Amino acid sequence: MEVAMAHTIPQGSRDYDTTRVVERPDGFYWHDEKEGDRVFGPFPTLLEAIQDMEYNADSDYEPGETLEQAEDELGISDWIDPETGQPGEASFRLEN
Repeated sequence: MEVAMAHTIPQGSRDYDTTRVVERPDGFYWHDEKEGDRVFGPFPTLLEAIQDMEYNADSDYEPGETLEQAEDELGISDWIDPETGQPGEASFRLEN
């Protein structure tokens, strides 16, 4: 008995009404009418083609970036208030 793993394919949004994914013998390609005749691919799976299509090059995300590095970029304090368990920005205490 062979068991196949199912992958969920993301639901497309209206932002992608001008995009198309095409399967060819060598893989999956995607095309955006807004980009002209440019075709992106090949990708080994449909899921990888969709993920590439949804990638936003303007994003600040850097592959391999740690949570601490991302929080530092956003200005989130790494200090946790020991009494409340909340980040330093969320807890205010007056010292007498």
